[in-house]
Amino acid sequence: MSELNQTPDAKMDRRNRTVAIACVAFFASMIGMAYASVPLYAMFCQITGYGGTTQRVEQYSDTVLDRQITVRFDANVSGGLPWDFTPDQRDVTMRIGETTQVGYTAKNVFPTPTRGRALYNVSPPLAGAYFNKVECFCFTDTELKSGESLDMPVIFYIDPEIVDVPELKNLKTITLSYTFFPLAGEQPVAAAPVVRDGKATATNSIGG
Repeated sequence: MSELNQTPDAKMDRRNRTVAIACVAFFASMIGMAYASVPLYAMFCQITGYGGTTQRVEQYSDTVLDRQITVRFDANVSGGLPWDFTPDQRDVTMRIGETTQVGYTAKNVFPTPTRGRALYNVSPPLAGAYFNKVECFCFTDTELKSGESLDMPVIFYIDPEIVDVPELKNLKTITLSYTFFPLAGEQPVAAAPVVRDGKATATNSIGG
């Protein structure tokens, strides 16, 4: 039956089906983009330093300046992930270009194993392009058993070229901030009880 010969009800049903199909297709495309956006955005940030994202390097700095800078460390956990997550020290004063190692510690305080992944950024954002990490735990899926703790090292240096950037030439302090998020499929936790015994500690070096 041609569209001209269809009854008003038939035309309405046809339009409703068309709208429904379009909505489903749009919703599916949004889900696909959402799943792809995190790794693509992470890759973009790692390459460009956009948004205060640090740079990943394979070797230590061969130039150390006679100028100091203080790096502060921040740790956060997104809702739904029952972890205690803290830096081992709040800040360190180092020379620009000097390779330094610091650590973070995460502990699962939930009765069952949980999994998370850390994202990070640097403040001020412009300094991210000069914050070079040789080793870190970012963008790595991490699973902790109930009561388990994990030591997570970060090895980094500040690129000496930072002193040639007019906006950063007087910079005295940089903040490195990590946030752990639950992995997809993990159930949100409204209130996580603290595990007081059976602590298992694992020390690891995780490239990220």
